[in-house]
Amino acid sequence: MHDDRTLVEARLRRVLDERIRPAVHPESVPLEVAVWHAPGEPVPVAEGLAADVEPVTVGSRWGAPWGTSWFRVTGTVPAEWAGKTVEAILDLGFDENMPGFQCEGLVYRPDGTPVKGLNPRNQWVRIGAPVQGGEEVRLHVEAASNPVVMGPRPFTPTPLGDLETAGRDPQYTLTRMDLAVLDETVWHLVTDLEVLGELMAELPVDSPRRWEILRAAERALDALDLQDVGGTAERARACLADVLAAPAVPSAHRISAVGHAHIDSAWLWPLRETVRKVARTAANMTALLDDEPDFVFAMSQAQQWAWVKEHRPEVWARVKKAVADGRFVPAGGMWVESDTNMPGSEAMARQFVHGKRFFLDEFGVDNDEAWLPDTFGFAAGLPQIIRAAGSRYLLTQKISWSRTNSFPHHTFRWEGIDGTRIYTHFPPVDTYNCSMRGAEIAHAVRNFKDKGTARHSLAPTGWGDGGGGTTREMVAKAARLRDLEGSATVTWETPSAFFAKAEAENPEPPVWVGELYLELHRATLTSQAGTKQGNRRSEHLLREAELWAATAAVRTGFPYPYADLDRIWKTVLLHQFHDILPGSSIAWVHREARATYARIADELNGIVDAAQRALAGEGTVPLLFNAAPHTRAGVPAGGARPAEASGRTTHAGRPDGGHVLDNGLLRIGVDPRGLVDSVLDLATRRETIAPGRTGNLLQLHQDLPNMWDAWDVDEFYRNTVTDLTDADEVTPGDDGASVRIVRTFGGSRVTQLLSLPPGEKRLVVDTEVDWHETEKFLKLAFPLDLHTDRYASETQFGHFFRPTHTNTSWEAAKFEACNHRFVHLQEPDWGVALVNDGTYGHDVTRAVRTDGDGGTTTTVRASLLRAPRFPDPETDQGVHRFRHALVPGASIGDAVREGWRINLPERRLDGAGEVTPLVTVDRDSVVVTAVKLADDGSGDVVVRFHEAHGARARATLTAGFPLAGAEVTDLLERPLADTAPPAVDDGRIAVALRPFELRTLRLKRA
Repeated sequence: MHDDRTLVEARLRRVLDERIRPAVHPESVPLEVAVWHAPGEPVPVAEGLAADVEPVTVGSRWGAPWGTSWFRVTGTVPAEWAGKTVEAILDLGFDENMPGFQCEGLVYRPDGTPVKGLNPRNQWVRIGAPVQGGEEVRLHVEAASNPVVMGPRPFTPTPLGDLETAGRDPQYTLTRMDLAVLDETVWHLVTDLEVLGELMAELPVDSPRRWEILRAAERALDALDLQDVGGTAERARACLADVLAAPAVPSAHRISAVGHAHIDSAWLWPLRETVRKVARTAANMTALLDDEPDFVFAMSQAQQWAWVKEHRPEVWARVKKAVADGRFVPAGGMWVESDTNMPGSEAMARQFVHGKRFFLDEFGVDNDEAWLPDTFGFAAGLPQIIRAAGSRYLLTQKISWSRTNSFPHHTFRWEGIDGTRIYTHFPPVDTYNCSMRGAEIAHAVRNFKDKGTARHSLAPTGWGDGGGGTTREMVAKAARLRDLEGSATVTWETPSAFFAKAEAENPEPPVWVGELYLELHRATLTSQAGTKQGNRRSEHLLREAELWAATAAVRTGFPYPYADLDRIWKTVLLHQFHDILPGSSIAWVHREARATYARIADELNGIVDAAQRALAGEGTVPLLFNAAPHTRAGVPAGGARPAEASGRTTHAGRPDGGHVLDNGLLRIGVDPRGLVDSVLDLATRRETIAPGRTGNLLQLHQDLPNMWDAWDVDEFYRNTVTDLTDADEVTPGDDGASVRIVRTFGGSRVTQLLSLPPGEKRLVVDTEVDWHETEKFLKLAFPLDLHTDRYASETQFGHFFRPTHTNTSWEAAKFEACNHRFVHLQEPDWGVALVNDGTYGHDVTRAVRTDGDGGTTTTVRASLLRAPRFPDPETDQGVHRFRHALVPGASIGDAVREGWRINLPERRLDGAGEVTPLVTVDRDSVVVTAVKLADDGSGDVVVRFHEAHGARARATLTAGFPLAGAEVTDLLERPLADTAPPAVDDGRIAVALRPFELRTLRLKRA
């Protein structure tokens, strides 16, 4: 037989595009349209429905950036359409290629009942099936004219990312407002041909199945009268029945489809717009659930559920019913789909506490899975947190974006720093916006790395980010793929059902140990420094507020601010969303975030001050309050007393014009350029700075990644560097025990203060940058005379080791990495820590000196500032302040202690006398991360702690109040069923911890 395959395939494409799809709505009549443009921010639904409207016609421009327009559409169903299915087709000016990044709408009936959302791939509203004919139609559309921030030329700087700069030019053209007949037979024919055509294109050319489908499609096209598509569609469908009925082979891959709409809680739109995106999507999905009995939809992020409850109660009522029916599924058990690299230990725990508690309180649902399809890598401390929250599984997809190395598994057990293992799945479909296209399904099969061991995978299915979620077309395709020869099988299932099947089929998958590093988006550790510093400060202020308020509540009856702390925690957790904290959102988002963090700081400082005053009482004794988990200046952790004297620091000039600081523990040499050329550990006579090199070196790089400007830093940034060695001023500080340095470069100015606190073994570097560069990267470097093949970075509830070498592509790809409060480098008997109060990105490199002693120089650099121009063209312009401390001779325990110290500065207050801690632990390696009252209002004291040095530890925890008993709990403060209550001996509890083990105790007050 002659090979006519390409001829038939081309025929199929053209007939579908030009004849069959247009025949889905064969008859239409225009609707009358009127509009009211809200003058400012979105208004309540009742106000929008009642507004005075003015006539408008199709073809009119509408919608200033970030505006809201209320359209009223009215009409009458023609009498001759009686018995037919009729829909309104409402095209606001959509680009079908940009679902989620365009204008959107939510349709209401006149009484305010929500109907469904309008999106680029979802423009229809059912009027009747069948209609009587003559019915009056009246609908209202709340339309959001969200501008296209990432346009045809992505990553181009644009003013559209902030209401203050976006202008007022209309963004969209009203395209279609019609009543139309839906020919359901033609609609089904389109789906039949799409499914078969897409499957056919993925099969081998020499596959008999491919040719069977080709011939069936050809017969169907022959049976179709192109001048009467509707009249012959059923005949065409009959030609396809046999090939659609052929069952899948027994070994076919099995896909669990989960209806999904990944909605970024902020990104190229502000938080307030996400509130509406979620409402539109939830309305869409509850409507689709009513129409499709097999469909299941899962939605993550408790914050988004809470928004629906608060702002769209009419949608919330439908959501609650669908949840009760088991088909609208709360997923993930987190407050938001947060970044997991940068949130601190307690914050990461609270993501699960607040997320899971919301779903438990509202629906009685306790999630087994963490659901993080789009997060930019996963910290090595996360498995233990997931397990401590009572969950067992993790789903993500983003690791498939890695540019250098392909991750070797799709289903595996992920082992964290403490040995906890979590059953983890990466969907091989490689998208969290699956649309059931044949190419996607075939890719999942080909890509699945666990063949021969397993054959189940998951496909999150639906348009995200306001694209409207799953569509009826996707559901129809899934129905045909349920059992179809040549394809994977597709079944709608909940996440928990998928994980149960996957684990039963593959109970012992491979193990991956350590972080899940994303080889992309590394610059998210640095972009938008103000947001990152606001997060770090908020985390530590919350620790202080809980600690002092709980202590005051137990000691003085101080009213513990349960509601305020709950609200503030949720606000901080929201801003840890994976496009807010990483700095990859529009200017509007970060402008609001900075203002929010300032309000939070004021409120938390107020709580701390009130609680400390209640504890201090009236008096003139100068008290130092120590919120850190280690003794400071003689003041115990969590207590207050007068500080002990701590010696003095001297300053002297050098003959070369440089400076020397000396406090008896360290001697610091500063050259005439303000660079540190010596940090001498006086006890060991060990020099910290590498020979011939200088620390406190600011380095400036060109920084224009190939794409994803705010997200990415590409390795070639290192090819060019400018060392900022010229100084305008190098003078003694005002206190006589520090050195002040001023530098200018480009349009920017840096002011630094190098200080050596009396009695402390650390060089403190305060850096103020008035930053006015673009597409530059600023780093702070310390070249160390230290030989090591690995270094430690703090992560949640411990630390994680990374190599200093680049032996393999896996190590080379980690050229920018995350730390929390410290980075620590060590030879067997001597180490150095670099601690910080609000930076996360860093790099560590090593070089062997070719002159002199031939030793190794290991350089650690903290990433300070970037200046990408997309999506915020003014990223980080302005004044920033950073504090770092270099700690020579530091053990890992010193790094832990100094990291806490720099983030929790002491507070001083006069009072009546000493405040004893509410809880003490007698071993420094056991670090208390939270002391608070139980969330249930019982008055119980909750203490969370972990082993921080990476070794086994035995310690005694002592309560500073009468104890009636204690329980070991999960993160949600629920007793662990398989763990016996600890023994209490006169207020003391003995604890034994594995390396990095996390534990929560609930202490019952007598």
